[in-house]
Amino acid sequence: MDVTAATSPTSGASAPSPQANAVLSSDFETFLQMLTAQAKYQDPLEPIDSSEYAAQLAQFSMVEQQVKSNDLLTALTAQLGASNMAQMSSWIGMEARTTAAVHFDGAPLTISPTPAAVADNVQLVVYDAAGAEVQRLTIPNSTEPVQWAGVTSGGAPFPPGLYRFEVESRAQGSLVLSEPAETYGKVTEAQIISGQTLLVLEGGSTVAADTVTGLRSPTLL
Repeated sequence: MDVTAATSPTSGASAPSPQANAVLSSDFETFLQMLTAQAKYQDPLEPIDSSEYAAQLAQFSMVEQQVKSNDLLTALTAQLGASNMAQMSSWIGMEARTTAAVHFDGAPLTISPTPAAVADNVQLVVYDAAGAEVQRLTIPNSTEPVQWAGVTSGGAPFPPGLYRFEVESRAQGSLVLSEPAETYGKVTEAQIISGQTLLVLEGGSTVAADTVTGLRSPTLL
């Protein structure tokens, strides 16, 4: 099965919240009213100094430009979000390589370990959805993928559900490295939340699109 490196789209820039825009717009209107009132009710014998008036006009212009910039940023973020969603649609149904918990339905799972080179003992540790350790297997000190069959030492299959994996590397009996292991989960949905593109995997796990390190076509049983 061909495996391709995943290139995730850049998440859209965070746009100002509607509340922030509302406050800024309110301040802009208040500033305009104050400046108008100041010009209207100034003392004819002591008019506003021209340099001071110019400075206030400059501030007025800066506030106006900030309001416009925020509106443009909001529109740009919406466009980027739509573009990301369109690109993510091609990921639906693919299998994404991730360290998130993935769904086990009885079919073997492909695990991609990254053990420490100095290790003389490497173990694959399996955790269930509740975070409890359910199995510990010795594997070669290699980055070559291994298959997790999903059966106990007695040959009984583990129940369907979410499982995640870690690789523990030991040298002379001491733990030198413990890292999450990558495996493949089927993408069922793409979402954009707060400007970040998230992928929902089969079983309900959610993972950021920019943390996915590979994609492949679904394995056929």
